[in-house]
Amino acid sequence: MSSELLDALTLLEKEKGISRDVIVEAIEAALVSAYRRNFNQAQNVRVDLNLEKGTMRVFARKDVVETVEDPRLEISLEDAKELSPNYEVGDVVELEVTPRNFGRIAAQTAKQVVTQRVREAERGIIYSEFADREEDIMTGIVQRQDGKFTYVALGKIEALLPFSEQMPNESYEPHTRMKVFITKVEKTTKGPQIFVSRTHPGLLKRLFEIEVPEIFDGTVEIMSVAREAGDRSKISVHADNPEVDPVGACVGPKGSRVQAIVNELKGEKIDIVKWSEDPVEFVANALSPSKVLDVIVDEDEKATTVIVPDYQLSLAIGKRGQNARLAAKLTGWKIDIKSETDARELGIYPRANANDYDSTYEDNEYDEFDDLMEDE
Repeated sequence: MSSELLDALTLLEKEKGISRDVIVEAIEAALVSAYRRNFNQAQNVRVDLNLEKGTMRVFARKDVVETVEDPRLEISLEDAKELSPNYEVGDVVELEVTPRNFGRIAAQTAKQVVTQRVREAERGIIYSEFADREEDIMTGIVQRQDGKFTYVALGKIEALLPFSEQMPNESYEPHTRMKVFITKVEKTTKGPQIFVSRTHPGLLKRLFEIEVPEIFDGTVEIMSVAREAGDRSKISVHADNPEVDPVGACVGPKGSRVQAIVNELKGEKIDIVKWSEDPVEFVANALSPSKVLDVIVDEDEKATTVIVPDYQLSLAIGKRGQNARLAAKLTGWKIDIKSETDARELGIYPRANANDYDSTYEDNEYDEFDDLMEDE
């Protein structure tokens, strides 16, 4: 062994990010294996690498005993005292047994083992790096596709984007940059496997954390998310400070903040509504951009009946029931929408001693943005 090995270890540590101690341990283990295999030895041995001197020595470790039963593993007390008078029964004696031609044989035999250990160490580092990033967002580059996955490069590893987690309005061409949500990190015999998503509601939540400083610092909180990826989403937001407008913070000046997220999601429409612990107010807000006249709550069934103006019925329900469906997911309440005319015929509107409920969808600075989000 020479200084070239020391230089190689330094380079490997710098390029692969693996500590020198890990590499040295792998080499020592490989050399022990090489010694036992090539010299038909089964005794307890250790290999000592001196990186400074560039030397490699093999030592047989033997227990000091009164009566020797296995000379490969034991040495008599009498023989041990010839080496040093300080030895006692139970001590361990190390005898150098380095073969003359061990360097050449060891280099050939140990290469595969060292490579494997280095590969395992690299996998361990990658797993540790990503294990704590579940439910986090990263920017990746599309590499290729096969019958099951789209492969997305995340630095040193390719993440797996299953077809079930891909947005229907996107095409994943090689070299495309995009943000993905890490759903699962698994440790396998072939190394860590990372699964990512473009459809998970968590992706939308993380994008808002990136674009809206008030969410990142905790001033505004995302309370719930409902998403039909690639088409439309709804999020509810809340601020403990009454002077903070949570919806306005998420929309941003002239819609700039939410528009950046819409662009990242390739035109997916996003409704931002104000959360409330009052189900009447929350359900009415969730049905934005439609206007709500009244919300009748059934606490036992966790269900609501929502009354809307006749001309707003289709808007409240949405295409294929999407607006109502997302509002139900967002609030956690069942929602039955009825027109004002039907509600009057059923005798449930107007209610006695109850004022008409007017939703928060009024003329305000967000109307222009809401209009852009409406279905044509």
